[in-house]
Amino acid sequence: MPRDTFDLQLSALQDALMSMGGMVDRALDRSVKALAERDLELARQVIADDAQINRAQHDIEEQCIVLLATQQPMARDLRIIVAILNIVVELERIGDYAEGIGKIALRLLEEPELKPLIDIPRMAAVARELIGASLRSFVARDAALARMVAERDDEVDALTDQVYRELLTYMLDDPKTIARATHLMWVSHNLERAADRATNIAERVVQLVTGEIEELNP
Repeated sequence: MPRDTFDLQLSALQDALMSMGGMVDRALDRSVKALAERDLELARQVIADDAQINRAQHDIEEQCIVLLATQQPMARDLRIIVAILNIVVELERIGDYAEGIGKIALRLLEEPELKPLIDIPRMAAVARELIGASLRSFVARDAALARMVAERDDEVDALTDQVYRELLTYMLDDPKTIARATHLMWVSHNLERAADRATNIAERVVQLVTGEIEELNP
């Protein structure tokens, strides 16, 4: 296959990866919005849309396998394809976290609202920023941007601690809030893990660019 044709196929793979990233970003945004606004239909949509994210992962993996099997890419191209295979796994897991938040939103609709949500939407906003930045760092082969993603993961960790402390206060003050507060803790955990997955993508980018394996946020 001519090099130009191979480059076009590799570019199409990256475009598909970014498209999947967009699906995941929307799912995370909508899941937290469904939770905060107690929106039944939006929660159901998030849950249903997870199948599209799964299909996107499958399609990208199939394209990667075809390139690996038919084109015998050189070392540099091989590392890019392997990176894509790893990144789609991280994105699919983030999609699962969004689906999980959507399911929690449905459960909490059956209960009185515990409190207006402030820190959880903040967590979601930062996590989405990190996911987007990690994907941009891959497309640009920008190790500095990837390292910035890992550095900002501490922001999500700090918000997680803040959410846990506040919810524990509710639980201690009134045992009747324990179930609702526990569900919100699960939401916080899902968002923290989503940010961690963004850091995993960033580590993959640094490895691709520098050839070195680094644990960016030990």
